[in-house]
Amino acid sequence: MTQDAKTTYAQSSDIKSRTYLQYRYDMKKKAIAELEVLDWLERKMKKENPGKSVEVVKSGGDKFLWFLRKGGVSREPDYVATIDGRKIEIEFQYGRKQDLPFFDFKVSKVARKNKKTGGREPILDKMFLLIEWSKPSYALIEPRWIFENGEYGMVPAWRSYAFRVPAGRFEKVFVPDPTLKPICDVVDAKNTILEFQHDLIDMRRESLSKELQQVVDEDALMKMVPKDMQSFFKVCFILDHLNKFPQNANLWLVYLMTYINDSLSIAEVSEIVYCMDFLYSKLDMKANEVSKVQASVSSLLARVKSCSKPDGSYQSSARFAPLEETRCALFSINLIEDLVQDMIFYYPVTGLKPVHRIFENVEDIHKTNQLIRSNQMN
Repeated sequence: MTQDAKTTYAQSSDIKSRTYLQYRYDMKKKAIAELEVLDWLERKMKKENPGKSVEVVKSGGDKFLWFLRKGGVSREPDYVATIDGRKIEIEFQYGRKQDLPFFDFKVSKVARKNKKTGGREPILDKMFLLIEWSKPSYALIEPRWIFENGEYGMVPAWRSYAFRVPAGRFEKVFVPDPTLKPICDVVDAKNTILEFQHDLIDMRRESLSKELQQVVDEDALMKMVPKDMQSFFKVCFILDHLNKFPQNANLWLVYLMTYINDSLSIAEVSEIVYCMDFLYSKLDMKANEVSKVQASVSSLLARVKSCSKPDGSYQSSARFAPLEETRCALFSINLIEDLVQDMIFYYPVTGLKPVHRIFENVEDIHKTNQLIRSNQMN
């Protein structure tokens, strides 16, 4: 793997103001929905094309990694359907807001300029899939319909022009579909989990901030102890938020893996996984390092899954609060799945199984979601 192929996030102007983890959190929201809808979409396309060979696959630069390492947004379609050899690009949009006056579509995805006439013409062999969450209902429409029913205008939020279709016109093309309900429920549950686990970053940031302030306010000492796991984590956390990384990252990664054992608490697992993810994203690994990281990732995932409880929580010890251990477990699963996908993509790794849907390693999505929501209401 070349360094160009694995450009670090610090080189991207699109995400330089955010940590790499925050960028991935933002990108995953739509990826969750895209992956959950995929099987339903293929069934729908087969039903609408009886007797034909139909295959629908995830496409785009995020089809395997769910986010682009260099930042930015892929210009490729979200899905590609192949119907008797004919390829159709499918763009996916979904939303929950009921009071939007327009459905907006990027000009470049709807129409192209005719080189001879200079006018715009709708793109062929492309469709748009829209899902309206509250019904639930869907619309599969061609660019020509948008071209003929939309109004070319400025979208303030995008700061660019688009084809804007008045919401009222979509009422005629949306089709109710009760089979979408369980899919929408899973997407909602996973988004709740995504947000819940990501709060751990803010909590760790706040904790570190208080510790730093105590140095001045209370003449307290902030300890960074050699060969101490929590100190190692603090150093990685600070470097990450400074957009800096160690020159000897490979050695740091190898040293980090010496902390892994079968008696780790879930909180300790989350710290190790954070450090592993931070260091891994900055370096090119040798074959022996790849095998060690692979074994470590498998071991850490097994440790988290062994702490799963019937009520959807995760707990490694009665000494810790179940809800916060659950947060740490979900945080660990989130990053471990990213590491698995990234290693398979960039290295010849055969010992890891690809992740087909985000949070598929969570034992019971609905029970964990209910646990989170019930605690949020209290």
